[in-house]
Amino acid sequence: MAKNYYILSSGRLRREENTVYFENVNGKKAIPINDIYAIYAYGELDINTKLLNYLTQKHIPIHFFNYYGYYSGSYYPREHLLSGFLIVKQAAHYMDKTKRLEIAKEFINTASYNILKNLQYYRKQDKPVDVYIEEIEKCRTEIDHVNMISELMSVEGRIRSHYYSSFCEILRAGFELEKRVKMPPDNMMNCLISFGNSLMYTTTLSEIYNTQLNPTISYLHEPGERRFSLSLDVSEVFKPIIVDRTIFNLVNNRLIKSTHFLQELNYCYLKEDGRKLFVQEYDEKLKTTVMHQTLGRKVSYQRLIRLECYKLVKHLLGEKKYEGFKTGW
Repeated sequence: MAKNYYILSSGRLRREENTVYFENVNGKKAIPINDIYAIYAYGELDINTKLLNYLTQKHIPIHFFNYYGYYSGSYYPREHLLSGFLIVKQAAHYMDKTKRLEIAKEFINTASYNILKNLQYYRKQDKPVDVYIEEIEKCRTEIDHVNMISELMSVEGRIRSHYYSSFCEILRAGFELEKRVKMPPDNMMNCLISFGNSLMYTTTLSEIYNTQLNPTISYLHEPGERRFSLSLDVSEVFKPIIVDRTIFNLVNNRLIKSTHFLQELNYCYLKEDGRKLFVQEYDEKLKTTVMHQTLGRKVSYQRLIRLECYKLVKHLLGEKKYEGFKTGW
């Protein structure tokens, strides 16, 4: 079964006959092409067009991350599941303010529901998070009443603010989050959140690539140049149950430590051993299977993202109203 490959060190990535090889100071490693679902490159990677052409034939994207471990861009192979009809429908739903707002509201409604599920779990663990749950529930009542995307984004911002404030009650001492700071992240928790969200964005992009959806036409986030904004939309649903739970596990089980970080002036980032630890836990979370109530069988978290895209396709085609994935656990 094809899987994600995370390249954490610098080296060369080459095609030789029908196999991909990664070579660095530690030697040369073969990566059978049929084993690759997507590649995540964190080190300085030397590649050539022979490799890129081969990856295009096999429909394999590469996601590139900068020196600090944050997303910088993707090699997005030529789309192989094109549907002009669906693209027209996708654009029409964006242009229609009512239809766009309906989809955007469902993204935030689902994301906030999954956020509450996290907090309710920790309430059962006797963490004092009741006040945050109450505030988020108040914000959620506003979702149905907003009339503009900007108003919806404001509600989403307040939900996130209350949620991140609760981290001081959830996480062990030393990993406090006084304020969410993104560019650049200024402490260990902001570093972990930004790093995890970058992974979530690229994982979602890989799943969108394997559908007929156009990744640049979105509903919650404004479409713009140089970004795949639909990936940002769909990621909102899964950040609480994949990224945040990965972080909670790493921090509270003392898997990640201050020695895994490097702080320079106002910039904090993960060192290579910290990145390796994070992606291992994150990838294990993606592989974890859960019972899908509708399908009646177990599916992985990564497969859930693809299924979310399929549900959006059905909504755009008028077959079934989109309802985001709300975790039951």
